Order: sequence, then C-alpha cells, then structure tokens
Amino acid sequence: MLAEVLAPGLTVALNGELGSGKTNLVRAVSAALGHNPDQVNSPTFVIMQAYGDGRIPVYHFDTYRLSDIDEFSSIGADEFLNDPDVICFVEWAERVKELIPADHLHVQIAQTGTESREFTIRSTGARSEQLLTQLKELLQA
Repeated sequence: MLAEVLAPGLTVALNGELGSGKTNLVRAVSAALGHNPDQVNSPTFVIMQAYGDGRIPVYHFDTYRLSDIDEFSSIGADEFLNDPDVICFVEWAERVKELIPADHLHVQIAQTGTESREFTIRSTGARSEQLLTQLKELLQA
C-alpha cells in the first residue's frame, strides 16, 4: 500500500534495529513499483543501490557503516536526496539526519516478535503529510 501513495521527489527515512526489516520494506515497495525484487539487497558495503526498471526510479542508501556524515555527503547524497524524479530510501537515517530533506516520511520499525514488526510512520512536512493521509485512507478502506 505504501507504494501506491509514494511519489517522485520523496525521501523515506528508515530507522530500526539491525534485522528489523528495513531492506525487506524497501524490497517490497520497490517490487510494488515494478522493480525486480531479486535485485534489491542491502547496500551496506556499497552505500547506495539504484533501481531503475520500475515506474518510479529508486535510490536505496544504507548509512550503517559510514564513519561520519561527510562520507555520505561526499557521494553526492544531497543531489540524490533532492532529485525530483526518484524516491529515496535511507536506512539508518538517524545517522545522517542533517542531510535528509526537511519534508520526508519517517518510518520507525520495531521488532515485536521473530516474524512480526510494528511500523510507525510520520510526516515531517506538507507533502509527506498529504501522502500519509492518503496511506491512512487506503488502510481504512
């Protein structure tokens, strides 16, 4: 359902414990956008993966292994995160919060069991609030 409301130019900040399902969420949303789910994997060691075969291109970042925010900035993160034609997912976004666009969706994932998760999604601006409202309407339908 999240893929139904996401739009180009949006950043989704993902936070949660190691193994909480951040990459699985990106895989599911990317598949719903038409990307090959077999190509979606954690970019822990390469920092960024790009998926361009779906209806909206996706940039997928993992900042877990970065030594500091300057390392994220040095790959051109600001340019990627502000690209109006793509959706960006940033795993471990709290590590680079200074570079995350002010208006973004924030997703906190908590493990509630070995096979269950709790997702808390909040908006941080007018555009993300509009998307969150659309998501709530879909969930209530």
